[in-house]
Amino acid sequence: MKSCDKWSPIIAMVAIDSGFAIVNLLLKRIVDGGMDHLVFITYRQCIATIFLAPIAYLSERNRRPKLTFGILCHLFLSAIVGASLTQYFFLLGIQYTSATFSCAFINMVPVLTFLMALPFRLEDVNIKGSTGARAKVVGALVCLGGAMILTLYKGSPLFNYSRSGAATHIVDQALKLSSGKRKERWTLGSMALFSGTLLWSSWFLLQSYISKSYPCQYSSTAIMSLFAAIQSAALAVSMDRNFSMWALKGKEEILTIMYAGIVGSGMCYVGMSWCVKKRGPLFTAAFSPLVQIIAAMFDIPFLHEQLHLGSLLGSITVIAGLYILLWGKNKEMQNCVAKVSQGTEEIKDQEPSSQVDIL
Repeated sequence: MKSCDKWSPIIAMVAIDSGFAIVNLLLKRIVDGGMDHLVFITYRQCIATIFLAPIAYLSERNRRPKLTFGILCHLFLSAIVGASLTQYFFLLGIQYTSATFSCAFINMVPVLTFLMALPFRLEDVNIKGSTGARAKVVGALVCLGGAMILTLYKGSPLFNYSRSGAATHIVDQALKLSSGKRKERWTLGSMALFSGTLLWSSWFLLQSYISKSYPCQYSSTAIMSLFAAIQSAALAVSMDRNFSMWALKGKEEILTIMYAGIVGSGMCYVGMSWCVKKRGPLFTAAFSPLVQIIAAMFDIPFLHEQLHLGSLLGSITVIAGLYILLWGKNKEMQNCVAKVSQGTEEIKDQEPSSQVDIL
């Protein structure tokens, strides 16, 4: 049973990142087809709400705590930093820079989450007294180094085949997009990606509070998805009054929205909320770099995307840093359990002596 509790969050996060990777691959196709970003986010969050609402009602109706105004405010803020605004910033950043550059920002999420958790005392770092704490710092730095390799070093291609027609079309569009005002667009895209990364990192911290005050993953995610749908729709209408953009074009867009809503914004967010509750925000955020690595596993054999040496080295470095960080986190948990057990034994040892004194 203990082994199951130990490995369940890890298996869950690998499955969650696999779901996110497939969402990203499907998203590339429909965004390239001209679908509006905010329209996609709105439909995605609506599907997630419709999918999660009955599950939340049936599974959590007998143990759901009172939904106060304060909890609603936190869930509304969670929708902003974890869904609507974050997804919009990342889509805008991908449009104005490149997919590889944006993935490098996502790889920095564990480091930012770790640094942001320190002032709120959600993570403790006692470098002099704890091996686990030192391992967490080293793991975070190694992850950051891997992200820098992915960003700054491209390297030689590892395969001889050329790009497919779809991939070439995507690259050509990106080049055309940045040819006019390349510097300005790159700066704007970088700012959007950095903003999205900060918001995404802060969501893990906010979720750690929500999981304690409202420990119902299905209900909280359903409410968050509803708020995110309303926010995205309001932002889309305020930016463009052309209602023809809300019309879906073909089965591919419908299936992508269904999958992204049910799996990406539904099951994956519920799983992440559960992992934050079980292991904390740093543990959950540490798996973010796996999205790019798993996406590459689908990109290379099926879409014939080229793999470069820099991507391979960076991915290996990120995985090594992730392993060190998780080892440090597990070491700290073992130390905490040992201290609690030692304290319990000391209390038991003191009870007989106190009874003798009374007699």
